[in-house]
Amino acid sequence: MIRLEVALPEGRSYPVLVGPQAAEELASVLPSGVQRVAVVTQSDIPVAVDPGVDHRIFPIPNGETAKTLSTIEELCRAFAAWGLTRGDAVVGVGGGVVTDVAGFAAASYHRGLPVVHVATTLLAQIDAAIGGKTGVNLPEGKNLVGAFWQPAAVLCDTSTLDTLPAREMRCGLGEMAKYHFLGGDDLADLAFDQRVARCVEIKAGIVADDERDAGRRAVLNYGHTLGHAIESTGHYDLRHGEAVAIGLIYAAELGRALERIDSDRVAVHRKIVDGYGLPGSLPEGAQTDDLMAAMARDKKAVDGLTFALDGPTGIEVVASIDPGLVRDTLEAVR
Repeated sequence: MIRLEVALPEGRSYPVLVGPQAAEELASVLPSGVQRVAVVTQSDIPVAVDPGVDHRIFPIPNGETAKTLSTIEELCRAFAAWGLTRGDAVVGVGGGVVTDVAGFAAASYHRGLPVVHVATTLLAQIDAAIGGKTGVNLPEGKNLVGAFWQPAAVLCDTSTLDTLPAREMRCGLGEMAKYHFLGGDDLADLAFDQRVARCVEIKAGIVADDERDAGRRAVLNYGHTLGHAIESTGHYDLRHGEAVAIGLIYAAELGRALERIDSDRVAVHRKIVDGYGLPGSLPEGAQTDDLMAAMARDKKAVDGLTFALDGPTGIEVVASIDPGLVRDTLEAVR
């Protein structure tokens, strides 16, 4: 078992355990004094947990459709009906949807209950469960409503990945590909559990510098500006990580168009994305005008079209990019 400590400002921290059967450590990482636990999960998550105290299962709908304000209201009302108090805790068992929803419900109910995430997908283990971002979607876009609420602990049970559907695994691999450009030059040489732990370390280091997403943390959105646009503009048969993979190739091409990187660096992006078996081209039917409008609504776009881009000193956020160049570069990923 690999144990990491995620450091936060003001001397705060929380443990992350990575390895097979990490979920069995749940009771040992609950905050002291917790009497009851609300376990938030989905019916298609084949993982049972034992927090060692009185607990009840609170199921939410399967899939991304669970990420709504109505789900948060229903959960909080169910917590209240059970009599959950500030001395209790929430445990999210599942992938990124569950950690987003459970975390937001925990942050909202009684203005904040401790939450522990048992991450059962690769995407959740290396991204969604780490760093304290929670939230749900609106018709206008993804993750537009939420809160920063750091977990009390995260358990990355890599044995759950053995039964993860191939498409869900690819979803996480898209995020793993991103970490190759955020300081993970050694990822390819690591055993899988160590690779997961290294991704956690990279994200944790960035979050420690910028817990509230006011600056450097935006580099974690590398590949996500176009990725989120693809997800929000059409009902394509793509998982989140697959859309991010396309976004990584696009970001590299945009970086080359801005003369921040050269063709060799773009080729490195394509090699890594291809190596994970991920797509590098826009889905058939993707409309340029729709993608441009969606990218303009991106949360980072506070000063014109804004992207996290590779460059001589690594990934950094670049604002006020010429819309014509952004539009023209879309042809490089068709």
